[in-house]
Amino acid sequence: MTTPNPTRRTVLAAGGALAAAGTLAGCGSDDDGGGSNGDAGGLVALDAVPVHGAVSATGPKGEKLIVARPRQDTAVAFSAICTHQGCTVKPAGAELHCPCHGSVYDALTGKNVSGPAPRPLPAFPVHVKGGQVMPDTK
Repeated sequence: MTTPNPTRRTVLAAGGALAAAGTLAGCGSDDDGGGSNGDAGGLVALDAVPVHGAVSATGPKGEKLIVARPRQDTAVAFSAICTHQGCTVKPAGAELHCPCHGSVYDALTGKNVSGPAPRPLPAFPVHVKGGQVMPDTK
């Protein structure tokens, strides 16, 4: 008994179906990269943010954010978009660094410390509820 050789079209269609299945499986994953917690509606678990430090997060509308923890039981958040030329800042301990032109911000206040950034990072209102850093709703 011989098995017919698959056509190029059959192979490509099967590959496309496998790729789509993999993409959809990723959408349902519980692993959210550590920065967000969509299951609880929060931006990040408070315990995932070091005291006097910060982490990157994604807002409810896809905003790039920085969530910082000034004290054990409080959190603040800022836009992660540098006010100089729009690059995304990265947490570095108690500072936020812009990889494009070297601007440095205070992670706990969003104020620019050095570099060409002309203004502080805009605040993003948040509160802590049930161990999650939650966006304030208007």
